[in-house]
Amino acid sequence: MHLSTMDHHIRSFFRLLIVSSILGSVARADSSGSVFFIDGQNRQYLRTSPSNDVLQSHLMSPLEVGAAVSVLLGFAPLTTLSAAGSSKLNEVLMPNPFDRPRAVFMLEVTGVNDLVAPANSMFSNALRSKVILDSKKAQIELPDEEVSVVSLDEKLSDCNDEELSSLASWLGGSYTIDNLEPRNGKLIIPLASGSNMILYVSKKADEEFIGSLLALLRNSRRAIEMHEDLSQAIQGPAELIIGRFDGIKALQEQYGHEVVKQGLELLLATLSKLLDSYQAAYRGQIVGVIICTEISSPESGTMLNVIMTSRPSARWLAEKEGSNATNATTIAEIALVRKTLAWVTGIILLISTLLGIHLLLNMPLTRDTLLYANVKLD
Repeated sequence: MHLSTMDHHIRSFFRLLIVSSILGSVARADSSGSVFFIDGQNRQYLRTSPSNDVLQSHLMSPLEVGAAVSVLLGFAPLTTLSAAGSSKLNEVLMPNPFDRPRAVFMLEVTGVNDLVAPANSMFSNALRSKVILDSKKAQIELPDEEVSVVSLDEKLSDCNDEELSSLASWLGGSYTIDNLEPRNGKLIIPLASGSNMILYVSKKADEEFIGSLLALLRNSRRAIEMHEDLSQAIQGPAELIIGRFDGIKALQEQYGHEVVKQGLELLLATLSKLLDSYQAAYRGQIVGVIICTEISSPESGTMLNVIMTSRPSARWLAEKEGSNATNATTIAEIALVRKTLAWVTGIILLISTLLGIHLLLNMPLTRDTLLYANVKLD
């Protein structure tokens, strides 16, 4: 009886362990986000959605999203990408390898796993896929000499009233200042749904949301200015504009669903205007990639980690370490051999030229001469 009871407890323990592992895997599978691929205006770099529903049937991992960004920039993805991952890229990207935008605007929005795209918006025509999140961060390896990376995460030192008024005007709203209390301004931004979103500078969550919008706008303008400088070159580098937006997460920690919904609507309007600015500056040769992640931490950084690598030079591979005296002797010997070859070649050419001139001047002018065989002499 005692052994039977022990066996029963052991079997129960293993059943509980199996059920816990299954529930844990389901919970991990539910930790997902979304990615939006927004095509250029003048050229088609992405495949069109097969139906009116922009939600794709497949899932993408962060590694596959990073591989898609690498291909859009004109570089090969990591060799760790599986065959299944390559087939997923084929469902998103156009197959022409010689027609890539070589410019990507990539923004990670934290605190939300999806964006409800309004009607008549560029998001309604975007390719959207779910992204399975895990503890491992994906990497994008890019050659340092051939890519310009601009970060959108540069924080603002201070938000003055002039910048806040400019932001409100850019979004079609207004900014009022309370003269009695400093730093108690109020932004009123009209939304597409017909309501107004009111943000107070004195409230911490509102200030973080406003600061995120201002940083996104200011850094985007800086990226466009850098592109205008880079476009002067005959063959400019590929351009990656990457950042992270934490303003929605700040609203979630302070307010309810209605305010967060308004914040998402305002963010969508901001992104639409920014992408229009990018499309105009890049003449339609840029693709937008918007990633939504619900679970994130400030210290973890973005879901995709960009690593810049330098390509080794062939000359460096051929060089060997040695003393300075040995290197100097070798260089002197090489210079002497080259100078000797140059003098010998020059002397041989000079002698050949003099002999040729002498033979031509003393050549008899007759009908049998090979040089004048086709010339008629009367």
